[in-house]
Amino acid sequence: MSALFAHVACCIDDSEASGLALAEAKRLAGDDGRLSLVHVTQQPVLYPDPAGSMVPHPASIHERAGRWLERQASAIPSAEAVLLEGHPGTAACVWAEGARPDLIVAAAHRGLIQRLFLGSFASYLAHHSPVNVLLVRADKIPDAVKT
Repeated sequence: MSALFAHVACCIDDSEASGLALAEAKRLAGDDGRLSLVHVTQQPVLYPDPAGSMVPHPASIHERAGRWLERQASAIPSAEAVLLEGHPGTAACVWAEGARPDLIVAAAHRGLIQRLFLGSFASYLAHHSPVNVLLVRADKIPDAVKT
């Protein structure tokens, strides 16, 4: 299938909803489109362990996320891994400003409580992205399409 978009970026995490967004991004990029898999790590809340070092160590979280993202990208021909750090919505929008994908695809899947405490990545993208955004709602996709 030829690409509907020359460059599609898909914001992913390890959720089922994110897998559905990735499937849609792959469909829209087609066989000849560019696909960027974007993942953002945040600075965790740190606390000292008995030896005095900080746990979890931010570098190890970023390295682990990078290995996970590379595995995801290596499973898709022509996909590139884009690992960012910081506030997820802000980091993704700053990256998009420079990379200028034709479309950003992301899952909209947090419940009310998560949105209240963590904010809504999908909402932030929808309101602040410099490029078009497609939000995939996992709760609105028929089961026949999910499989």
